[in-house]
Amino acid sequence: MPRGVAADFQVRLAQTEADVQAAQRLRYEVFVEELGGSGAMVDHAARLEQDRFDPYFDHLLLMDQRNGKLAGVYRVMRSDMAARAGGFYSAEEYDLSPLLNSGRRLLELGRSCLDPAYRGGAAMHHLWGALAQYVAEHEIEVLFGVASFRGTDPASLAQPLSLLHHRHLAAPELRVRAKAFQSMDLIPEADLDRRAAMLAMPSLIKAYLRLGGSVGEGAFVDHAFNTTDVCLILDTQQMSPRGVRIYGGGAL
Repeated sequence: MPRGVAADFQVRLAQTEADVQAAQRLRYEVFVEELGGSGAMVDHAARLEQDRFDPYFDHLLLMDQRNGKLAGVYRVMRSDMAARAGGFYSAEEYDLSPLLNSGRRLLELGRSCLDPAYRGGAAMHHLWGALAQYVAEHEIEVLFGVASFRGTDPASLAQPLSLLHHRHLAAPELRVRAKAFQSMDLIPEADLDRRAAMLAMPSLIKAYLRLGGSVGEGAFVDHAFNTTDVCLILDTQQMSPRGVRIYGGGAL
């Protein structure tokens, strides 16, 4: 898309296998080629980033109607879908018992990415708007999912991980815990450099913190995907006023 040309976006759910493969192809470009990840089911020949959970997720597709290009994707899974899949994807990394035992209506988010040409603009807000509609339609109360830092050396991520630990831990009743536990308490709170921590924070994590999101306890180092993961948790009843506006003017 030429710079300076406004996109006319539409978000729709994947309806066909071809739709899902288009999402997997964009994910391959971002998570495998750009970020250096991999996985047991990644199809390098077909350039598809896929896993066993894909058939059970709903896949949100952000389309640029000016040129038919797939601009971004997000996959979402409700509790009933997770039951058919044998559990949530995040359960491979986190003990989700606090969420599962909460009695709240849950939605797992994952594999969010944008084509590089659409970053830094309105594209993600369009995806969020569609997500807000999905949340309202299914009466979701708590959103969660793993979000990633690039790389597998926690020491190099000490500032942002410590900031998350000291200032953004989820409420105890929703606080999931990493299974292969990597402490995020790497720097005393008094020694934090908040500016450096926020500069090192991935944009998706920063966005959810602004919405009122929090994180589970401990990080998970995913060597196959070349990432260090945290579990984001967003209780829609505890959203910031800004979050309510972003997610559709109070629709939540």
